[in-house]
Amino acid sequence: MLTTALLGFGSGLSLIVAIGAQNAFVLQQGIRRQYVLPVVLICGLTDALLEFLGIAGIGFVVERAPVVLEIIRWGGVVFLLWYAWSAIRRAMRPESLVAGEGDAGSLRRTVLACLAITYLNPHVYLDTMVLMGSIGNAQGDAGRWWFWIGGAVASVLWFAALGYGARLLTRFFAKPRAWQVLDWLVATTMLVIAGRLVLDAIAAA
Repeated sequence: MLTTALLGFGSGLSLIVAIGAQNAFVLQQGIRRQYVLPVVLICGLTDALLEFLGIAGIGFVVERAPVVLEIIRWGGVVFLLWYAWSAIRRAMRPESLVAGEGDAGSLRRTVLACLAITYLNPHVYLDTMVLMGSIGNAQGDAGRWWFWIGGAVASVLWFAALGYGARLLTRFFAKPRAWQVLDWLVATTMLVIAGRLVLDAIAAA
């Protein structure tokens, strides 16, 4: 069973370590030291939940609901474009930022942005519910749940490491130029992912 759990751990990491909108957002919050725990919990636990649903057999619903995925896709494109534009505007007027500073009312906006980035991407459902669900169910009745445990642990550990490890870069990001570079990278990441979603839609048409 340990081998199966390690398979789930490795499979989960292989899907989430790649640079993406979610990772960029977690990294950004970690560097700012703003609401890192809620962001890490949302990302990690969402992956664990979707993987659980996929292994429980709900993944087939996603495969048979193209209309729902299209709604999610275009909602994600709009949100990613808006987020990229916000990052570009910040990059055009960079300012130094002390870790942890920010307006008190931004927790709600941060949580909503994290939820949008997490759920408005059809690839999230395909990777976790369909792909992880398929691999997990191939491990047998008992093995699939060990596989899920491995995948869930991988997600939580990865986002925790990314969010809390980012503070090691705080000194570097005391300079306005560094924040400018980060915002351009975030904007580019969001635009690339939005473009991928559009191209996927065109290819599927």
